[in-house]
Amino acid sequence: MGKVMSLEERSCILEWVYSHLNGSKIHEGKTVLYMLHLRAICPFSWRVFQFRPISCEPLIIQMNKCTDEEQIFDFIERNKAILSEKQVGCAFDMLWKLQKQKTSLLKNVEYVRDHPQFLTLHNLATNKFKLMNDDTLVNVLHITQRFAGESHDPLVEALVTEAWRRLERFDIKLLSEFSSCLADQHLYFSPLMGKIADIVHRNLETTQDLSSLSVLMVNISSLISRHFQQQLVNKTELLFDTIDSSEVNVATRIAQFLRNIKYCYQPLLEKCNNVFLSNVDQLDLDSISKIFRLYKILQFNSFEFIMMAKKKLTEMIPLCNHPASFVKLFVTLGPIAGPEEKKQLKSTLLLMSEDLTGEQALAVLRAMEDMESRNSHLIKKVTSVLHKHLDSYKPLELLKITQALTFLHFQRKEFSAKLRELLLSYLKISFIPTEVSILVYAISLLPSPHLDEVGISRIEAVLPQCNLHNLSNFATSVLRWIQYDHMYLDSITGKQLKLLQKLDHYGRQRLQHSNSLDLLWEELKSVRGNTFPESLLEETIATLQHFVDEINYINVVEIASFISNTDYLSTLLLDRIASVAVQQIEKIHPFTILAIILPFSTLNYDPPQRDEFFGTCVQHLNSYLGILDPLMLVCLGFSLATLQYFPEDLLKSIFNIEFLARLDSQLESIGGMSGAQQQIYKMLTEVLGGINCVKASVLTPYYHTVDFECILDKRKKPLPYGSHNIAWGQLPEMPWESNTEIVGSRLPPGAERIALEFLDSKSFCRNIPHMKGKSAMKKRHLEILGYRVIQISQFEWNSMALSTKDARMDYLRERIFGEVKS
Repeated sequence: MGKVMSLEERSCILEWVYSHLNGSKIHEGKTVLYMLHLRAICPFSWRVFQFRPISCEPLIIQMNKCTDEEQIFDFIERNKAILSEKQVGCAFDMLWKLQKQKTSLLKNVEYVRDHPQFLTLHNLATNKFKLMNDDTLVNVLHITQRFAGESHDPLVEALVTEAWRRLERFDIKLLSEFSSCLADQHLYFSPLMGKIADIVHRNLETTQDLSSLSVLMVNISSLISRHFQQQLVNKTELLFDTIDSSEVNVATRIAQFLRNIKYCYQPLLEKCNNVFLSNVDQLDLDSISKIFRLYKILQFNSFEFIMMAKKKLTEMIPLCNHPASFVKLFVTLGPIAGPEEKKQLKSTLLLMSEDLTGEQALAVLRAMEDMESRNSHLIKKVTSVLHKHLDSYKPLELLKITQALTFLHFQRKEFSAKLRELLLSYLKISFIPTEVSILVYAISLLPSPHLDEVGISRIEAVLPQCNLHNLSNFATSVLRWIQYDHMYLDSITGKQLKLLQKLDHYGRQRLQHSNSLDLLWEELKSVRGNTFPESLLEETIATLQHFVDEINYINVVEIASFISNTDYLSTLLLDRIASVAVQQIEKIHPFTILAIILPFSTLNYDPPQRDEFFGTCVQHLNSYLGILDPLMLVCLGFSLATLQYFPEDLLKSIFNIEFLARLDSQLESIGGMSGAQQQIYKMLTEVLGGINCVKASVLTPYYHTVDFECILDKRKKPLPYGSHNIAWGQLPEMPWESNTEIVGSRLPPGAERIALEFLDSKSFCRNIPHMKGKSAMKKRHLEILGYRVIQISQFEWNSMALSTKDARMDYLRERIFGEVKS
């Protein structure tokens, strides 16, 4: 038996062989001979060091010197028989790095994906993925997904399965990267994403890497509990100051997480906003656009960010000459642009309108809705593109198109007919409650909102599965349908009423099954209070009252905002909100004070501890008055003024030159005249003796807009204004200007100025005929200005007693002249 070699001797031989192989170009046959000799003298080491003609490092160095895809593919072809799992991972990495440097990503991805040597690399990865270390495995998965042409790539599936097997040993950075791979496959609700959420939860206390945590927060946000959401928010607050102030991506992801869980948490959003403001130079069109979308959904206002973004985006107008980038600029800048910038945006868009894709045309239409822009030429251009692509839109997109065109007063029979046909075809095959409610709601907005038997049966089939948001949409749609039939067909069918009863039944059932305020709020927070049907609203308020003791500093802002939108006066809920604010004010963010005060102002209600409540709220906000958004500050002052509460510090903050200059840069917009107002206007011209004796949309000193104004002399005879009356819906440039003969000078002795105000349903609480605060304050102010104020309630104007023109004319004469017809 031969001598047994020591470990030192074996090591020396291995070192000599490998150095010899690395230092010379050896023929393949000779290489094999060396290796067979090594195997004979060192069988143990042969098992450890498997046959590889050259070491890993030189191959990777060679690969790193490649400057284009062809060189990498040539390299793969030459070395495919000997590439290790590490080198396969490096090849994937190099290909992706080169792709990121390209200007046309899609074109280059297709080129790489279709190359024969990419298939070779793909097959090598399939054979070697179990040998890859964790980092290489996840990185190859990430890159393979970027190149994958098929929706179900076998390699992707194999890599995901292997990563799942190793999941517990991943560190937080690798876990975040893997979660992003799952998110790319839309696996937000998968058991695997649930497992990741569990790992994050178990390790949250020791986690210190906010960058990786923020990625995980976004990806697991769809399936975590409210309690876990709050834990993540708290942890983010603790770690936020540990990140670099230039971490724009981390701040964006945090805002995205808050958007995903529908939580407008002011302290965190302010911190994110400060990061954005301090890194203006890093923000491009894409990032500004994304931030604006997040802020809009979260209803977060930042005057400083808007001004910064407006300046930067305006500078981009001449630089964006491609439809894709210009549409993004139009959508982002349009709603905040000044008149000149808006004109420039519209004129440029008109030139490229024919090159828009269906997706871009929809984005432009929604932006025009936000801008309240009714440019008929541009609307026609955009709708022609929409019409061309109408078959490709999904139900939610069809709803957005319908809503925007309804708001923009666009009417074209051919387009509406095609839209209705598409919506009905989707409705016939849809079984998902949310989708059915979207389709029905969209149909109800069209000129003829009828549903056939199939449509009604589809609604009835999904009712047991509907949440409150779905039920609210259905009820609103059916009520619109009933209103149309009553107005144009003078009939209401029993099917409509029966359907309303069923909606009411399931809504009440849903509300009664709520056993806590948290569970109830999960459904209510997506419901707009102002569209809630009366019967469901009453039951909802009753349910909220049942949980009144569960209202606290965490949910008080959301509850207050909901009540503001409902126009429903519940003294029990408002008193609780006031009590929570007084007792827990230190836990409430100052920027949310307006939302808490708003329902009291809107509904014209003083709580029992009125002065303590308002005083506590204002005191909590005082130190922030200088940095508050200008419009928010004005709204706060206005809300308190409606309640006849005038804090000195707040008034000083508003009435100073610097603040008014900031406000001036943010303000624009004028009102219009409703159908009922136009009807009253026509009758007033008859009652008062001509168009020269009545003014519409009058702007007073202190900038109240009066629906109609007239002047009577001491004998109660109308005095004419002159020939320069204001067109409907327009405001004079300056109050009391020379567009009249009388306004601006003193009235003749004994004459009186009369303001006539039409109060629609929005001027009153929904559950009782109690006038809301804004209308009550306006009446007080107009009386101080010397007006005799006549308020015409919608309930009176549309009552049976005033169902004829003659009755309405007599009513106006009585209110203006005091005449009573015998």
